Parts: sequence; structure tokens; C-alpha cells
Amino acid sequence: MNKTKRKIFETSMKLFAEKGYDATSIEEITATVGVAKGTLYYHFSSKEEIFNFLVEEGIKLLQNSVDIKTAKFSNYIDKMKAIILIQIKIVIKYEDLITILLSQFWGHEQRHQKCQRHILEYISQIENIVEEGMKAGQIKKGNSQAIASEIYGLICSSLVYKTRNRENMDTMKLFKEFENTVIEGLKVK
Repeated sequence: MNKTKRKIFETSMKLFAEKGYDATSIEEITATVGVAKGTLYYHFSSKEEIFNFLVEEGIKLLQNSVDIKTAKFSNYIDKMKAIILIQIKIVIKYEDLITILLSQFWGHEQRHQKCQRHILEYISQIENIVEEGMKAGQIKKGNSQAIASEIYGLICSSLVYKTRNRENMDTMKLFKEFENTVIEGLKVK
């Protein structure tokens, strides 16, 4: 991604997160970036295309991070720990992206459905790992879909925690809290 496209991407993400998709205009994006409309349209054909690119890139980031980190472990509890840590780090580094994904999840418009589809794909990725862990006897038997949704829900919890504790966001402290509650509940006793 070239410098101008990245700037459009990052600015749009920030504006969508702060103001919402509907309240953000192309004019505002171009004014904030400092480019002409023609330059923006050279890189993206519409505000919707910017949004779609943002969502797709964000979900790919999550999915690729999970693939890379979980491949390093043979134990499924360790894989679940890796997923939780990744999600906390993503929230810290890409808060605007997570805000957009969560805010656009509800509704019936095409962009809402796109967010739903991508988030559900990500949750399915987690669900597959949970199911494999259950089959291997390393994760307690249960509803893998509910467990995967709960693990994804930690993104929301992390974002709320970050918002409440702006100055005191300690990744490892938050991870340890989730490890003590969520991971302990997954272990086979």
C-alpha cells in the first residue's frame, strides 16, 4: 500500500470510529488527508469501498495473526491463550478498527452484513480450534460455537477495559485476568 492510500485508509478508519460511517463524508476524508477528491477516487471508488477495504484488511489481520501464533503450539489450551493475547494486542493497537467492526455489526444494510459475515468467519476460525481441542481431549466438552463467541467477546471486554483505564492498560495483566477466568474454564479437569 503506497503512502497516500495508507493515509486515506488510516484517516478514514479514525473518522469512521469517531463519527460513525454515515456522519463521515468523502469531503471530510479528503480535507483531513489533504488530498483532492480525484486522488482519493484514484485509490478508492467510494466511501463504501474504503469501508470494505478497512473491514477486510482488519479481519485478515486478526485471522493471519491467529494462524501464525496458533501454529506454534500443539496444545489447544496454549492455542486459546495465544488467541486471547492476540485479541488484547489488536484492541490496544487498532482500537479504531475494533470500534468500527463492533459498531457496524448490527443492522441490515450491506456494510452491516459484510461486517457480520467477516466477524462470523473469524469466530468460526476460533470454533474450529475449540472443536479440535475437544476432540484431542484438551478442551472441556461443550458448545464450541458458544465458546468461540465468548472468546471473540473478549475483544469487546478488552475495549471496554481500555476505555475505562486509559492510562493503565497493561496487556499482560489483562491477559492474566482472562487466563484465570476463561482459560481455566476450558481446561479438562
